[in-house]
Amino acid sequence: MKVSTVAAFMLFFQVLHAQYDFSLLDAKLQQSQKQLGGNVVTLVFKDGKQVYKKELGDFNAATPAPIASCSKWLTAALVMQFVDEGKLSLDDYVSKYIPDMQQYGKGYITIRQCLSHTTGIHNDRPLASLIKLSRYQTLEEEVKDFMSKHELDDPPGKAFYYSSIGLNMAGRVLEIIGKKSFDRLMQDKLLRPLGMRNTTFASERAVNPSGGAKSTAADYMNFLQMILNKGMFNGKRILSEKSIEEMQKAQTTPAMIKYAPPAATGYNYALGEWILEQDKDGKSIAVSSPGLFGTWPVVNNQKGYAAIVFVKTILNETRKEIYSDIYKIIDDAVAK
Repeated sequence: MKVSTVAAFMLFFQVLHAQYDFSLLDAKLQQSQKQLGGNVVTLVFKDGKQVYKKELGDFNAATPAPIASCSKWLTAALVMQFVDEGKLSLDDYVSKYIPDMQQYGKGYITIRQCLSHTTGIHNDRPLASLIKLSRYQTLEEEVKDFMSKHELDDPPGKAFYYSSIGLNMAGRVLEIIGKKSFDRLMQDKLLRPLGMRNTTFASERAVNPSGGAKSTAADYMNFLQMILNKGMFNGKRILSEKSIEEMQKAQTTPAMIKYAPPAATGYNYALGEWILEQDKDGKSIAVSSPGLFGTWPVVNNQKGYAAIVFVKTILNETRKEIYSDIYKIIDDAVAK
């Protein structure tokens, strides 16, 4: 009788452990390993725990690597912390904090427009922009260059042009309000509370809120858990539910989008993140902030999971099909 009870108990936990069949995901990752640069970590989080982990190549979940535009999601979250604290409004003009914006005809750009790439200021494509950013010593110097040397080609809020300008302007505003460097604010207010010990924006040159972070798959998953859990992480509130909801509201229409990277073509943009899928009422089902280097994080609110495909090597921007296949497989596995 005791043996039967123990056997039934063990069988019960085997069933629990086997509730997700990720065999197709294993096969897809193995098949795509070379195209993804050889070094890939994939994590899936659901029901309060990690339900899948795959490490390929000379890489693991604790290995730091540049995450490029995945940084934008972190920066948007930091801005929303200031909003939660009443120190900032999304509809404040940037010129409220940087008065010189007015003399260059850019006095009506809002923080919201900075986070949604709708400032009207056009910039170079991502790779060329990264090269130019390396010449600045401070974020203040970089933003002054944006103000004085870049044209306002569209009225603020009317056109979307994916670049580093808006998020970096918002980062500078946080420095002015918080009276600390952006990377210090990020460490104190977001990264440390989320246990992201191996993530940093620190740089020998100007800090880059739009694309300058280094992180690990495990660290970034902590951030995704917080987004999935509507601002909560390990029992502690990091962001309000209202802020999470605001971050996921579409700020664009297809007609507004003048330039988007190939990996994001066809998607609308919210605040620091792309909307991959919406319901019939326009509410975000799945959101993401993929990086130029190929790392692709996703939160699926409807199916209740967070996932990340974290890579080490800079990739061609046209890997969208691979990631779409991977997330379709995860969706199906989780649904079953």
